[in-house]
Amino acid sequence: MIVLKNAKILNTEGELVDVNIWMEDGIIRKITNLEEAVPTDADVQDVEGKFVSAGFIDMHVHLREPGFEHKETIATGTRSAAKGGFTTIACMPNTRPVTDTPETVQLILDKAEQEGSVKVLPYGSITKNELGRELTDFVTLKNAGVIGFTDDGVGVQNARMMKDAMNWAKELDMPVIAHCEDDSLVKGAAVTDGVFARKHGLKGIPNESEAIHVGRDVLLAEATGVHYHICHVSTEQSIRLIRQAKQIGVKVTAEVCPHHLLLSDEDIPGMDANWKMNPPLRSPRDVEACIEALVDGTIDIIVTDHAPHTEEEKAKGMELAPFGIVGLETAFPLLYTKFVATGKWPLSLLVNRMTSDPARTFGLNTGRIEEGAPADLTVIDLDTERQVNPDEFLTKGRNTPFTGWSLKGWPMKTFVDGRLVWSN
Repeated sequence: MIVLKNAKILNTEGELVDVNIWMEDGIIRKITNLEEAVPTDADVQDVEGKFVSAGFIDMHVHLREPGFEHKETIATGTRSAAKGGFTTIACMPNTRPVTDTPETVQLILDKAEQEGSVKVLPYGSITKNELGRELTDFVTLKNAGVIGFTDDGVGVQNARMMKDAMNWAKELDMPVIAHCEDDSLVKGAAVTDGVFARKHGLKGIPNESEAIHVGRDVLLAEATGVHYHICHVSTEQSIRLIRQAKQIGVKVTAEVCPHHLLLSDEDIPGMDANWKMNPPLRSPRDVEACIEALVDGTIDIIVTDHAPHTEEEKAKGMELAPFGIVGLETAFPLLYTKFVATGKWPLSLLVNRMTSDPARTFGLNTGRIEEGAPADLTVIDLDTERQVNPDEFLTKGRNTPFTGWSLKGWPMKTFVDGRLVWSN
C-alpha cells in the first residue's frame, strides 16, 4: 500500500481539497481526509500540500521508433512523457516502417512494455506507407491493438479514400484522426502566410489549406457517422467549421497544442527553425480563436504534437529544416503559467482538457482521481518558478521555442498504475 499524504486534489466543484490517496495493486483504493489513520506498514509519501492531478493524457506524440531512433526512442520519449506528468500517450504511425502492419504494431507494444515508462497507445495508418493510395487492413490493425487510424504528418488528399476509411472505421467502431492539409496549397512553404513570411520573403502556408480538409471531412463524417477527430487545430476558419458541425450533431472532436495557444507568427524572432512546426504558428487572431474554442469546448483536448528532431536537422534553417518541436516536458507549466496563474482559466479547465476530456474522447479507462480508478497520478509544484532549459530534457530533442521561459507548475512525481516512474 502506497499512501500519498497531504495531497491537494480538485473536487467535483473545481475546488482544491486536502486528502490522502491510498494506492494498491495499481488502483486508487481510498481517498480519505487527513485525519484518517494510515496503516503503519504503508509506504507513506508526504507530498506536503502539493497538487495531485490524474496523470496527463497526450493523444498526439511522435516517438519516432522504429526507423528514426536518432531523433527519439520509445524509451526516451516515454521518460520525457513521465517527466512532463503524462501517464498515457498515443504515438503516431509516421515511423519507418510506417505503422501499417500488425508486426509493426506489435514491435511498438513490445518495446513499450519492455522499455517504456508510461502507457503507450499506437495508432495505425489510414493508408499503406501513408502514401494515400491504398487503405490499410483496418481489421487486422484493430486486432493488433491500434486505437484509431491516422496518416498524421500528411493529409489524405483523396476524398473517396477518406470516405472509404471512415466507413470502415465506423463499422469497427474506431475513430479516424485527421491531419488536415491540402498539399496543393502548401508546397515549398515553411511558415504561415502572414507577417513573418512577408517580412522575410517566404512562401506562406494559408489558413485555408487546413480548413478545406476540415470542411470536407466534416461532411464525410456526417455522411458516415464515424467519430472524426481533428489533429492540431490552428485556424479561425477550422474552428468555425468544427463549431457548426458540433451544433448539428456531427461526431467531431478536436485538439490543440500549447504553441498554438501561446505563440503567433509575429513572435518568431528570426530564421530559427525551432519556431518551425506544422501547422505553423498563425496570426494573433487565430491564437485568440483557439483559446476561445478550447474554453467553450469546441476544441475538446490539449495535445503536444511532441516532434523531436536532431540539432543538426534543425540547424538547416527555417526553409530546409523539418517541421516540429518537442512538448512533453513543458506543456503543463506553459499553460498553467500563462492561463491559470494569471487567473484567466480555472485550474480545473486546464486539468480536464489534459486528463478526463481526452479519456472521454477516446474511451480510455483513466484520467480521473476516484476510488477504483487506475492509480495514474502526477504530483505538481504549482509555486516554484524555474526556466525552460533544453539541456535538462529527457527527450533526445532540444527543438523548442520556449528556451529561457520562466514557468511554474512543474511535475515532481509521476505514478503509472501506482508505480513511481519519475521523480525529480
